[in-house]
Amino acid sequence: MFRNSGGSAHVLPFVSHAIFLAAMLLAAFIAPASAQEKPKVRTITAFIRLDPAQYKQQVADTVAMLRNAKARYELAGYEAQTIRISTQPFPEYTRGMSRQAALAFFHDLDALAKQENVSIAIGPALMDEKDDPAQAELLGEILAPASHLYGSVVVAGSDGVHWKGVHAAASLMKYLEDHSDMGLGNFRFAAIANVPAYTPFYPAAYHQGQGHQFAIALESANVVAAVMAVQRDQEATRQALISELGMHARAVEDIASKIDQDTGWTYLGLDLSPAPMKTASIGSAIAGFTGKRFGTSGTLTAVATITSALRDISVKKVGYSGVMMPVLEDTRLAQLWGEGALSMDQLLAYSTVCGTGLDTIPLPGDVTVQQLERIVGDVATLSAKLSKPLSARLLPVPGAKPGDQTAFDDPNLVNTIIQPLP
Repeated sequence: MFRNSGGSAHVLPFVSHAIFLAAMLLAAFIAPASAQEKPKVRTITAFIRLDPAQYKQQVADTVAMLRNAKARYELAGYEAQTIRISTQPFPEYTRGMSRQAALAFFHDLDALAKQENVSIAIGPALMDEKDDPAQAELLGEILAPASHLYGSVVVAGSDGVHWKGVHAAASLMKYLEDHSDMGLGNFRFAAIANVPAYTPFYPAAYHQGQGHQFAIALESANVVAAVMAVQRDQEATRQALISELGMHARAVEDIASKIDQDTGWTYLGLDLSPAPMKTASIGSAIAGFTGKRFGTSGTLTAVATITSALRDISVKKVGYSGVMMPVLEDTRLAQLWGEGALSMDQLLAYSTVCGTGLDTIPLPGDVTVQQLERIVGDVATLSAKLSKPLSARLLPVPGAKPGDQTAFDDPNLVNTIIQPLP
């Protein structure tokens, strides 16, 4: 489950801090991609209004469309990494079911998703303060044994912070730490604040309409890295980002428009967030702009520059369309976290000029519900103050202490060293 850097081994053999950090350092400084290298399509996400009476046919029809769309992107040279489905908030379609019936339904839905190799976001358990907190408890029971289902709780909106939602989200995180394998149920859960419907990114994806729509998300940290590797002033960098990312965004949108015309599924837009993935690092990309490591002076300016460029790219936009800084999905950020050179307060500061809040943050296993509430509450408060989409995806590691190294056996995650809570 994790390795203690002090000497005792837990599940995996002992690896010293020096070897661990040296390996991460080597991976983190892979040369940036050529400006001509295309970004990947992180996901094609379809939105359906799920009906438990006919969900199998709905999923089959949706997967057929998604696979066709994936093939079209790959024919055009854009690798499509995942296909996903998102539903309306699940309490809307489990209304009237007993708890046991709802759990049985989601067990079958998860099995179907696994069989079809598609992920399914089942929407927020709580949308506002009048919703029943028992639905968040049910979401925990759904996600803990699942492998292909994702969910969320809304903790802030246009009406301000949802403090009942904050408490429910923190309690759910602790439940998933204790009841899912290595606590990884929390990878498939997020507390979301002011995140609009129809974002294609997980775990925040949901909708409240009639469905039969789709949206696209990019994995384009490599394009940002190539642009920022060339030393320019702030405005020249911004214009270069608009040009390079805009070229690919328009190409991706053109394909989506053709899918819309040919299939009858309505194209909603593109989440332009330059999502990283391991060595395609937003942390390394920003270091190219500042000339120093991510987190030093100039980092906030770099994040704001990327954000400004995204806003000026003329495509239909959905979701966050901001800078994503997921610690455990980015080799450089994971390394800096392990060195104690990156903190939650820094990430929240960068989120003021655009970001997703606190994403894939590893925490000690003895974190309390009250401590989780304070962290989620900070994200919700910042979101409410700035009226912007933020989220918190926190990963308490069962049994882990500060100084321990995580040992997630997951292709999406980079392992790092647990830091003490401030």
